[in-house]
Amino acid sequence: MNHLSALDCAVFFIYFIIVSAYGYWVYRSKKNKQTDTKDYFLAEGSLTWWAIGASIIASNISAEHFIGMSGSGFAMGLAIASYEWMAAATLIIVAVYFLPIYLKNKIYTMPQFLSTRYNNTVSTLMAVFWLLVYVFVNLTSIFFLGAIAIETITGIPFSTCIIFLAIFSAIITLGGMKVIGYTDVIQVVVLVVGGLITCYMALKLVSEKLDTQTVLGALPLLRTEASDHFHMIFNKGDKFYNELPGIAVLVGGLWINNLNYWGCNQYIVQRALGADLKTGRSGLLFAAFLKLLIPVIVVIPGIAAYVLYQRGYFQAEMLDSNGIVKPDHAYPVLMNLLPTGIKGMAFAALTAAIVASLAGKSNSIATIFTLDIYKKYIKPEATEKKLVSVGRWSVVVASLIAIVVAPALRSFDQVYQFIQEYVGFISPGVFAIFLLGFFWKRTTSRAALAAALLTIPLSIFLKFLPVLSNGFIADIPFLNRMSWVFVIIIIIMVAVTLTDPKSKNNEQGLEIDRSMFKVTPAFAVSSVIICGILAALYTVFW
Repeated sequence: MNHLSALDCAVFFIYFIIVSAYGYWVYRSKKNKQTDTKDYFLAEGSLTWWAIGASIIASNISAEHFIGMSGSGFAMGLAIASYEWMAAATLIIVAVYFLPIYLKNKIYTMPQFLSTRYNNTVSTLMAVFWLLVYVFVNLTSIFFLGAIAIETITGIPFSTCIIFLAIFSAIITLGGMKVIGYTDVIQVVVLVVGGLITCYMALKLVSEKLDTQTVLGALPLLRTEASDHFHMIFNKGDKFYNELPGIAVLVGGLWINNLNYWGCNQYIVQRALGADLKTGRSGLLFAAFLKLLIPVIVVIPGIAAYVLYQRGYFQAEMLDSNGIVKPDHAYPVLMNLLPTGIKGMAFAALTAAIVASLAGKSNSIATIFTLDIYKKYIKPEATEKKLVSVGRWSVVVASLIAIVVAPALRSFDQVYQFIQEYVGFISPGVFAIFLLGFFWKRTTSRAALAAALLTIPLSIFLKFLPVLSNGFIADIPFLNRMSWVFVIIIIIMVAVTLTDPKSKNNEQGLEIDRSMFKVTPAFAVSSVIICGILAALYTVFW
């Protein structure tokens, strides 16, 4: 039955009141101290390493994971966990090589980096691209999946759910990055604890329905019942090879996807830009450890739902109105089977993930629009107070646009894969621009502009190449397509740079001191532990 009991509602409202009250307290405690843009958008110097790490994960983990990734777990299995486990390794690289460059050059936004390293044309073009992707892909998908989940669990109409999410996230977002950062600590605790409880209860349900002796005994049973769901690497010809094309998840396009997302993405990097290097690195490392947990929280329940479905349980609940199996129904269906009280906790965890992600994404939209569009082109003389006000209004406008567009996503089977593919239309070009901008001083603004203008057309061309070729060329998996676009863009940028005689004396190259990349022994040991865990996981589940 799709409803929350009185006890479930009580558990949820306790969570709601605690987060809102704590956010308000943080806001009031700093309101009279400073209201400038660095404080509002970055919480400069006030976030601890654990707040940075928690905020990164809370902003990253949302309905696209609880609902979308769990749905992909139902459909394709543990292989979808590569996005999370490879992200842990990526965060180490970002902490060692990317973060020092940002902090040394006092970078607050990604367009600001592009403006400093290249020119305002490149910066503005990419700022517009980012805003479009953030609003029409990321924010829209979070609203859609979040509302679908709440509707499935509570029976509350879809439109009402979206409005509730918008109001709740606004309470957090309008207080600025400091409020987001510290409330995210609560959100992470709730989503991890609630997610682990849901995972445990899903395994318990499997053990009860399939007559195993213990809850832990359900894990090997899952592997027996759904052996095809416990492979990390797909072979060519497998059903989901196009989504995760074999070895490319380890040496190909997934690295481009992750390095762009974790290292060149305002939404993520923003958390560490207001800290010193040691604190920022520690926060990113903490986030990497948390990343190892996420597949346990979201993918295992999806596989459990698949096994139960195959055994004949909740057949009707997994179908849409047209009688088609919808993998994204897996997590909400499981939550509806949880005991009273536990269901309220799991619902609070899901809501925490959704709201934290909405708040983080909205703050990044506000940051880019305010500092890189409004202040630069619309009203350069605007006061700090005016800029903060514009940032808040941009959150409202972006949310309204996303709410209007969100229902259009009903046509997609796995929304998580929709997000990855369409963000991937700009990821190769963005990463190429940043990578050469970091480490090759000769790279020119003309080369960066060429990359910015060509990345989307190239991605579109390769996506529809099979159609244009009348079927003579097989579909190109989107991760492989990202690899091809990245290589082509790099070649173009190098060629454009080398043919420009001014590139030899390029004064916009960043000064990089090798000592910037040295890490502490504790950081090195922790990184080795994370990489060792990843090696073990891929060895066991290859």
